Amino acid sequence: MTETEGYHYNVMRRALDVLDQGGPGMTLDALADEMRMSPAHFQRVFSRWVGVSPKRYQQYLTLGHAKALLVEKFSTLDTAHSVGLSGGGRLHDLFLRWEAMSPGDYARGGAGLTIFWGWFESPFGPALVMGTEKGICGMGFAAETGTDATFEDLLGRWPKATFIEDPMFLRPWVLAAFGVESDEAVPLYLIGAPFQIKVWEALMRIPTGHVTSYSEIAQSIGAPRAVRAVGSAVGRNPVSWLIPCHRALRKSGGLGGYHWGLPVKRAILAWESARAEA
Repeated sequence: MTETEGYHYNVMRRALDVLDQGGPGMTLDALADEMRMSPAHFQRVFSRWVGVSPKRYQQYLTLGHAKALLVEKFSTLDTAHSVGLSGGGRLHDLFLRWEAMSPGDYARGGAGLTIFWGWFESPFGPALVMGTEKGICGMGFAAETGTDATFEDLLGRWPKATFIEDPMFLRPWVLAAFGVESDEAVPLYLIGAPFQIKVWEALMRIPTGHVTSYSEIAQSIGAPRAVRAVGSAVGRNPVSWLIPCHRALRKSGGLGGYHWGLPVKRAILAWESARAEA
């Protein structure tokens, strides 16, 4: 990332947060002033970086957007997979490769495993990323929960692992994950129970800009009556954003829950809709 790209990256991250807090009444002039840029220059930079104008992005942030997504962009997972929207390691516009820890290794709570971690800026606030030599195993957002709680949350997933702070080890994967360097593959290492991994695999079949329901996920993994268990597995997803649990909605069109806070989920859905439209 060049110095200019890094500056715009942080400016746009702050702009998304201001838009989310300010609501639909936030004007372009007020937003540009907040970013200490002229309205014309800010509009150009925002549109180039996010993909749509600030006003259009505000429409994606409204609560009604989730219901519209459910009507217009509902994804039947088996169909999405069969027509090649995702699957085979290809998650629409992100190239992912993944493997899962064996059930026996998972049962040992991460004993003998070395996990590297670091804090990074993301479009959705501070992001804690963790990974092994095989790939990213954890990603959480701290904008709503706070850095201490986010760190303790992910740390507690694998209590017997050895944790080493090393953001430089993770940095290439993180840049690729947020689209800064799109030519870098993003490897994932899924650490979870077998049922959880089946649910997370289903989540990775939801194309960018689309959503599905908890019951559809249950149907797709051959457990149509296990909607509650599916919801729990979605909530325990350790790799936010890359395993897109934010794309799971209630049948009513409600956002449902989100482990890192509903404002973050709403911002992610708006971001993806903007990029998909662009």
